[in-house]
Amino acid sequence: MGGLIARLGAWPVALLAVAFALLLLTAGLGGLRRMTRPMTPLIDAAQRIEAGDYSVQVPESGPRDLRSVARAFNEMSARLKASDEQRRGFLAELAHEFRTPLTVIRGQAEAIADGVYLGDAAHLTPILDATQTLDRLVEDLRTLVLTDAGNLVLHKEPTDLGALAADTVESFRTQADGAHVTLSSEVAGDLHPVDIDPARIRSVLGNLMSNAIRHTPSGGSIKVGVGVGGSGEDVLVTVTDSGEGIPAELLPRVFERFVKGASSPGSGLGLAIAHDIVTAHGGKLEIQSTMGSGTTVRMVLLARTVG
Repeated sequence: MGGLIARLGAWPVALLAVAFALLLLTAGLGGLRRMTRPMTPLIDAAQRIEAGDYSVQVPESGPRDLRSVARAFNEMSARLKASDEQRRGFLAELAHEFRTPLTVIRGQAEAIADGVYLGDAAHLTPILDATQTLDRLVEDLRTLVLTDAGNLVLHKEPTDLGALAADTVESFRTQADGAHVTLSSEVAGDLHPVDIDPARIRSVLGNLMSNAIRHTPSGGSIKVGVGVGGSGEDVLVTVTDSGEGIPAELLPRVFERFVKGASSPGSGLGLAIAHDIVTAHGGKLEIQSTMGSGTTVRMVLLARTVG
């Protein structure tokens, strides 16, 4: 009998313990909900970003640590939105640049196939020109991809930059004469060979020459100079034209991709690629221009002298 009473007396204690445990659990869950409630907007926003909505922002309120997290989240969201807009713009511009030469090729080829045009040189030339445009565009995009990935390989070798520049100028002589533009070059005599990738730097000079000729009116002039830079070891290359100049609002963005003047027939990739190539050499590419007074492009190669 005493043992039964003892056992019955233990029940209230056990029930009290269970009730207390349930009370603690309930209080803990309530506290956990209060702690996690401020995170709900962050969780919802993260799910929206996962679904592709990069415009989402969260309130920067609450405790200091939570405000810091919210601020970092909003900055991340803004960068993702800007990157997505840039990607969409890039693809739209790329589609436009491909569409123009493809339209020429298709139109000419269909006209020849239908017997509207003869398959002679006069009607095949536009197809060949458009094909060359596509080839240059593909090569430009390849260079951009390599640059973005940090995989642009430079095959450097000791190079007489003065001779390379003079040779590049001569290769544009016929084009300049056809545009009735005076073309000249001046190369200093005290230049050391520099360690550069001659093919890449030639392409940069070629792009600068093409731009200068394209934007210099008949009767104008273009001068290419090669000399010693300010440090005494750097090489300075300048391309100066008496052309139309670059609008002030466009000048700060000339090295961005697909940025070009309204009248420019180019893709808007040339200067961006030239800038990337020079930067990969450890150099600088700068532009000074005034509307109606011409443009000067300065290329400073911070290459090591050799020999």
